[in-house]
Amino acid sequence: MEEWRRAVLHVDMDAFYASVEQLDNPGWRGRPVVVCGPASSRGVVSAASYEARPYGVHSAMPTARAQRLCPSAIFTPPRMDRYAEMSERIFSIFARVTPLVQPISLDEAFLDVTACQRLHGDPVRIAKRIRKTIRLATGLTASVGVASCRFAAKIASDLDKPDGLTVIPENELTQRLAPLPVGKIWGVGPVTRRRLSRLGIETIGQLSQWPEAALTAELGTAGREISRLARGLDDSPVIPEEEEKSLSCEHTFARDVLHSDELENVLLEQAERVSERLRKRGLAGRTVVLKLRYADFTTITRRRTLAAPTRLAETIWAAAVELLRRSGESGSRPVRLIGVGAAGLSPAARAAPAGRIGLFPPPEDRIAKLERLASATDGIRDKLGAGSIQRASLRFREGAD
Repeated sequence: MEEWRRAVLHVDMDAFYASVEQLDNPGWRGRPVVVCGPASSRGVVSAASYEARPYGVHSAMPTARAQRLCPSAIFTPPRMDRYAEMSERIFSIFARVTPLVQPISLDEAFLDVTACQRLHGDPVRIAKRIRKTIRLATGLTASVGVASCRFAAKIASDLDKPDGLTVIPENELTQRLAPLPVGKIWGVGPVTRRRLSRLGIETIGQLSQWPEAALTAELGTAGREISRLARGLDDSPVIPEEEEKSLSCEHTFARDVLHSDELENVLLEQAERVSERLRKRGLAGRTVVLKLRYADFTTITRRRTLAAPTRLAETIWAAAVELLRRSGESGSRPVRLIGVGAAGLSPAARAAPAGRIGLFPPPEDRIAKLERLASATDGIRDKLGAGSIQRASLRFREGAD
């Protein structure tokens, strides 16, 4: 096959949390498995195996409702340390193929393999190799989309799940996108979809026929972006973490989330990941950034500048939760995406401890103790794996949901 001008892969693990549980519990394989918090404390579903989905069970659904829909399912609490450990194995496979890896969450990433074709072969061959290696190394399956841009690769990975491989060559891009529903486009949620439907637009092909100016007049600045995507125009780069001016972690929910406790739980996991990345790079951030995208795709960003640069998860999480609660709509407006990041990066000196995000930094001896504890934790994880040690606060919150 001839070399692609640009080649992007989107690798998405299949029902990741639930699949890990089935892997670790062989008796659960082939049965509906739901990873969730307890119904007694308004828990929600984090993941549902493919066996549970025909019953209508999906992520972000209240656990109580999932139990009514599929009472025969196996309901189990999440084990974030185990999922992080498996994620590390998967991302190490990506790193062997290309340095251009952009993590989206624990279980998905974009890979730019354009410059790897002479070394590893064409993008389809690379995708097949990645899927095979993941299966052999972890026992899990991944679905991969291959395309000439991030947008199309993301769509492709979702077309043949689970354990699928879908290729959309550049010369077939508009043709392959045309029959798909407009909801597949980034930025088109339920509200925008209804507005487009009133205009007689149901498919990406129909959307691509509308003048960009008309869509912009109807939808504002979002109209221009979705018009370009409908025509297969996406030049957004795959940005590896080490090239970013800030470090962040985002998660897009399969179903919009309303409960603030679930959002805070996700923020804690994200703060933990951002914190670890900062320490590994010898960096600290002075500003904590919260990103929220609502069901109507309105996106807001809130920032909090700390008294001193930090790389500690407790501090990042405390600031992010404060920003979430001060957003004015926590618990009242469905959230589609949430993310937390650290900006204003600089070489790490000492970090502000949890709970102290005001004007006055804490005593230096307490900072030093927390830094030593974090460094010791990193050392244990490096030797024994991500699941070998975990913050009690994170484990507590997993059980609380």
